[in-house]
Amino acid sequence: MRERGMVIEVASINPPDRPREDLPPAEAEEATRTFYVKSDGLVTVAFQVFAIAFSHPVVAFRGLLAALRLGEWNLKSCTFAIFYLAEALLVGRWMRNRSLSHLHVHFGGPVATVGMLTAASWKIPWSLTLHGPDEFFDQDAFYLRQKIESASFVICISDYCRSQVLRIAPRIDESRLQAGRLGVDCVALRPREFDLGDVANEQSPLRLVCTGRLVAAKGHRILMEALALLAAQGVRYSCTLIGDGPERGSLEALSSQLGLNKSVVFLGAMAHQPALSEVSRADVFVLASFAEGLPVALMEAMALGVPCVSTTIAAIPELIEHNGNGLLVPPANPEALFRALLLLANDSRLRHQLGQKARKTVEAQYNLARNLDSLATMWMQRLL
Repeated sequence: MRERGMVIEVASINPPDRPREDLPPAEAEEATRTFYVKSDGLVTVAFQVFAIAFSHPVVAFRGLLAALRLGEWNLKSCTFAIFYLAEALLVGRWMRNRSLSHLHVHFGGPVATVGMLTAASWKIPWSLTLHGPDEFFDQDAFYLRQKIESASFVICISDYCRSQVLRIAPRIDESRLQAGRLGVDCVALRPREFDLGDVANEQSPLRLVCTGRLVAAKGHRILMEALALLAAQGVRYSCTLIGDGPERGSLEALSSQLGLNKSVVFLGAMAHQPALSEVSRADVFVLASFAEGLPVALMEAMALGVPCVSTTIAAIPELIEHNGNGLLVPPANPEALFRALLLLANDSRLRHQLGQKARKTVEAQYNLARNLDSLATMWMQRLL
């Protein structure tokens, strides 16, 4: 957006999750100019909040009323809302000091609660990008209706996302909803070259890759069960799991229990580029999720020309057309996933065809540069 002429400054509630020297160069540079709300410690933050309340009592009072309304006067809920208010007062002061006139929040969770309270306290217009799926599952806990109704406009990353906004806030003027599809760098992500002889070769083990946090919603257990069925059919394969999370121990135990130790590899969390290198060498990218927004991981694999197998949930069918540019199966159905993987294991030409069509889909609809141009045009129209 900056390259397209917009003046943008960035605030983050929390500091980076790793030392600055471990960040990629572009992120490290951005970190040096990002305002981190909670970087000074609890005592300093408390002192700053009291100073704001003393110097801007009307702002603090408006914020307190908004926080108490959010908490519906429930002690526990109000306590959380007041913590969010403290952060909101700091964000608003930072914006005023920097002469920033509009606040945009890129996710619908707790950070958007801070954004909404910032807007209510300081009378600053704000907007919101919604991805899902967590906030759609528990809209009351996320105050999602209040956020949607108070925002100047809401950017929805998919048609599915837009449908959920209209479900949650049916009276919203649809002119306040804006499509904002995500995308990937189609120049940097290039499919590997295929030799037609290699395409016809069915002798090599099938290389499967799955990236994503090791959490229940990603459906790794279903994938393990499908892999066990694949092994029972005598299919030779390797499956590389990239990511870490609370389910890793139980997934490793399940892998051992199903006799998959020699074919399933847990690589843990990886930096973005090494992970993409693993994906680019895959024969099939598989994502057996139960809950998603619209996975960028799928877009990246498709841009790399890797055929994808995923589930018929949320916005994934907007990205993958079954038997067109990939394969879709019902969620939580190991037999259906097994059949899709078996089909691709036995037909390298089909894999190649699906990968080619997947690349074309991403180039046409999820090209980052083109989608950023559209987003910049939208911002100019909305804010000028």
